[in-house]
Amino acid sequence: MIVPLTPLDYKRRAVRNFGDKIGVVDGDRRFTYREFGDRADRLAGALRALGLAPGDRVAFISYNTHHLLEAYYGVLQARGVLTPINIRLSSDDIAYVLEHSGATVLLYHRDFQEIVDGIRPRLRALRHCIIVEGQDPEAHQYEALLGRATPDPGPDIFEVDENAVCELFYTSGTTGRPKGVALTHRSLALHALYFNLTMRMSDADRVLHVVPLFHVNGWGTPQALTAAGGTHVMLRKVVAQDILRLIERERITILLGVPTIYNMLINEPTIGTFDLTSLRQAVSGGAPAAPSLIRAMEDKLGCLCVVGYGLTETSPLLSKALPKAHLGGAPDDDLRRRSTTGFEIVGVDMRVVDAEGREVPADEATVGEIIARSNVVMDGYYRDPEATAAVIRDGWFHTGDMAVVDAEGYVTIVDRKKDIIISGGENISS
Repeated sequence: MIVPLTPLDYKRRAVRNFGDKIGVVDGDRRFTYREFGDRADRLAGALRALGLAPGDRVAFISYNTHHLLEAYYGVLQARGVLTPINIRLSSDDIAYVLEHSGATVLLYHRDFQEIVDGIRPRLRALRHCIIVEGQDPEAHQYEALLGRATPDPGPDIFEVDENAVCELFYTSGTTGRPKGVALTHRSLALHALYFNLTMRMSDADRVLHVVPLFHVNGWGTPQALTAAGGTHVMLRKVVAQDILRLIERERITILLGVPTIYNMLINEPTIGTFDLTSLRQAVSGGAPAAPSLIRAMEDKLGCLCVVGYGLTETSPLLSKALPKAHLGGAPDDDLRRRSTTGFEIVGVDMRVVDAEGREVPADEATVGEIIARSNVVMDGYYRDPEATAAVIRDGWFHTGDMAVVDAEGYVTIVDRKKDIIISGGENISS
């Protein structure tokens, strides 16, 4: 039997098997998976009632909140395309993303109303605005909309086109305009499975959403953790003591972050006063992590710490610097391996090649470009076939990351082919 692949199936499974379990925590609010599922269904029904057509883009400007997590499922159930927007973009770039995507519905947290008011006249395709945790005479109110909506559980599984685009994430840009990365039901569903396999997630896991969900570098956790039946704990703003307090209070088991956040945590003077014993793994990505950082993370957090690597264009995870059980050596050797870019996860074929496409020798010296092929690679850049053709060639996605390979198969990034500024763990085109 061939059944279409979609992340919607993971929410349905979580509701069916973990309905009475707390699935989402956002501040003082707690939702069981059944309650979360009902809210996502109501959002889908509300969007359909507003006239959302299949394939319409639904944009969201927000911190990490339960509302944004609901949209990860509700928008797809309404047959729309979720387009979370990076809140760190300039108002001009936010307007560009909304114009380029042709978003017909915009949801936004009240803290961003001033930005929305300033750019709304430019948005010709926009038909509806929905404000979250606030009031706006020119917008629907989120909770009121859900309260009067008829729940829509979404299409039957056999009605889903697994190759249809369902999420659109825009890369960051300074002088370079953001590019829309189009991801399909199939790519997101398979990424969640691959991610779960490498993270060994279960319903006992509790993940703190430290990395923003407004781009796919939130590590694909909205799908992967739901698939496992674990608990989502939302973090609206990155404050070291808030993170540590939530780890202790919510018994967080997995942290996914970037070096700047981990540096902030391990240098927080009060870290020793918090109980962090629930943590079993911390993964750092988005920028290189020195062995000294990984060592300090393990000393302060008390759990296995490794590096992960991926891109928005790959859903995102491609590799992880896990220890290989058969390799011996001194503790420093193990630490060095866990500080590299790692080796490919299940479901990914990743290589380092020279300008002629030949694999570079595993000598830890010869530099080549990381290329990958996998079900997790994007469908393409939205409305930009030229840019798509430039990076997907001969069945391989060319990352632009330059790296070396060691004798044990661990890859280490050493450079970029084009100028990139890394700010807070985000790649910004310059």
